[in-house]
Amino acid sequence: MRYTRDNAMAALILAFFACMWFGWAQERPPSSWRRPLLIGAIASVILVVLGARVSWQLRSSSSVFSASEASRRYGIVVRVETVIAAVGSTAIFSSGRSEYLAPWICLVVGVHMWPIAAVLRSPSFLVLGGVLTVVAVSAVVVSGHTDVAASAITGAGAGSALACFSGVNAALARWSRG
Repeated sequence: MRYTRDNAMAALILAFFACMWFGWAQERPPSSWRRPLLIGAIASVILVVLGARVSWQLRSSSSVFSASEASRRYGIVVRVETVIAAVGSTAIFSSGRSEYLAPWICLVVGVHMWPIAAVLRSPSFLVLGGVLTVVAVSAVVVSGHTDVAASAITGAGAGSALACFSGVNAALARWSRG
């Protein structure tokens, strides 16, 4: 990303959602996953605090969102993502297959990262989108062959990916500040 403030905000936002995904992973995970999921959630909360602190310190500095065109494009992407997620979720619930809700949401979030990468001018979001897409598809496949809930697999994978990318953005924000 071009601006330190954007890295800090990305760290904050990605860590917040990582924590949410670690929470979603609590649906029937193997008992051996409990401690790593808790550690991931705690690490995510720490990254939220760090991201918030640096974002606050840089609140007056430049951001890709200083340009109204970037804000407009971001808003469009998020609105489209929300509609697609809602329509798909409704279809999933209507079909009685609610176990696929977490992978569906993860897939939508993964795909939404690709246009977000262009808005943020950050190719790393292309990679994150690919990772989240693989997590979503893998969760459906693996859960079909094991007793682990698709939401546990999705939550652990998405939470881990988002926490890692949050950490990278936090490090970039810290490094570029000196």
